[in-house]
Amino acid sequence: MTTDLAAVLAAARSWAAQDPDDETRGELEAAIAAAADGRGAEAEALAARFGGRLAFGTAGLRAELGYGPLRMNRVVVTQAAAGLARFLIDTGRQRSVVIGYDGRVNSDVFARDSAEVMRGLGLQVTLLPSALPTPVLAFAVRHLGVGAGVMVTASHNPPRDNGYKVYLGGDDEGSQIVPPVDGEIADAIHAVAAGSITDLPRSSDYTVAPSGLVDAYVAATAATVEAPALEPASQPTVVYTAMHGVGWETARAVFHAAGYAEPVTVPEQIEPDGAFPTVSFPNPEEPGAMDLAIARGVSVGADLVIANDPDADRLALAIPDGSGSFRRLSGNEVGWLLGWRAATRASSSGRTGTLAASIVSSPALSRVAARHGLEYRDTLTGFKWVSRVPGLLFGYEEALGYLVDPEVVRDKDGISAALSLLDLATELAASGSSIAGQLDAFAAEFGAFASGQVATRVDDLSRIGTIMAALRTSPPTSLAGVDVLATTDYLDGVAGFPPSDILRYDLAGDARVIVRPSGTEPKVKVYIDTVAATAAEAQSLVDTLADAVRPLVS
Repeated sequence: MTTDLAAVLAAARSWAAQDPDDETRGELEAAIAAAADGRGAEAEALAARFGGRLAFGTAGLRAELGYGPLRMNRVVVTQAAAGLARFLIDTGRQRSVVIGYDGRVNSDVFARDSAEVMRGLGLQVTLLPSALPTPVLAFAVRHLGVGAGVMVTASHNPPRDNGYKVYLGGDDEGSQIVPPVDGEIADAIHAVAAGSITDLPRSSDYTVAPSGLVDAYVAATAATVEAPALEPASQPTVVYTAMHGVGWETARAVFHAAGYAEPVTVPEQIEPDGAFPTVSFPNPEEPGAMDLAIARGVSVGADLVIANDPDADRLALAIPDGSGSFRRLSGNEVGWLLGWRAATRASSSGRTGTLAASIVSSPALSRVAARHGLEYRDTLTGFKWVSRVPGLLFGYEEALGYLVDPEVVRDKDGISAALSLLDLATELAASGSSIAGQLDAFAAEFGAFASGQVATRVDDLSRIGTIMAALRTSPPTSLAGVDVLATTDYLDGVAGFPPSDILRYDLAGDARVIVRPSGTEPKVKVYIDTVAATAAEAQSLVDTLADAVRPLVS
């Protein structure tokens, strides 16, 4: 037995000794036995599982379920909970936390572990009463006035993943964490991980939130719209899918409270199911994910098909395509419509403020802001940045995230966004128009914008760094014959932005290409935006630029 294998086996045995989960502990003990017997492949696999630890960042934790420090499991979650608790205590922040969880495998277990450990360390802990949407947890941080919030969710990741997302109260007003706080929490987690979780105090003397908390979210969200322009029987027909997640019961309550007819549901996907049996990837952006919902829309003659992702913080929308099926709107198209709606309402009421979007979202929203005399801000990718924009009226990111009322929730909210779309569609129907008509009106008012993406998924994470380095070493001077007028590298920081691994290319004709690593998946992502006289011209240029950039990131 080599010294390295001996060290790996010692680390693995130490981990197994503190793992309270029968399943992951059993898998680890079997792997230890196989490696100790001298089986080379098993020894290498075990060494890989103990070759580092899951990094805690601004997105918290997110990984596949399994044993060891590089997977999501009860040991990793307990260490994270204790680290967060110690961060709150050591920094003099409010010693209180609210914890929520979705319907994924072990989400409820991870939430209870967190509650017991944090309460054992002296925090006041409130656990949400059941599996609920992420926006309810984000709302609860502000509503309860606590120091922090934890949401156990992997959002729209693959079925075997889970995650751990952190919000801060107080001056952070319920937004997700940003640097340097993520690093401080990570340091506290590392300190906890130096010992055994069996030595941490635990207590079941925490509070389970009453159902009135959910009722408060429902009432506050319903109040973001006025009374419907049409009676329920005359409103557009809507199909809704929860995509096997936790959105339906809360969304239904919100729609009812606001005076909207109950949508037609997709029965195969309406109840929470952590196995996600009808989709290979529970992300409304993924090809095929909305097929059942669209089929349902066709069968009932729907005007809108709405999908929440599994934790209901994202929203996807599809509308009839005129040929008997539906087309899914891009996140940018939905963002334009909701942003235009917010700007119009602000102007009519004399309100001032700011529209904001992540840097990889379409520049169209900036034109809306300028036309209505509002401020506009680009932010880094992620609602941890969008939600912190001062004077925010509306914010979005192209990855199906929308913040329609920052006074209710300081994070993307797929339920309030769905309600806003129902409100808009009903107003348009009352005037003889539709969402499709509103998109045409937007193009006539602001220009025909189009967006597209290229994504390269990697098996070896080092490939991401290699791709980005190559682009920096040999930056393109033109793409598909379109001149690159300016290249901006955010790696060392740009005015108003902290250092970030982002490359931006501004092209002739107001086209733009942005390249960055994904923050949640092993991908390099390219975002392409164009504007032209017609939608067909804009989309044609997107397609041409995508063909040109694809070899650069493959």
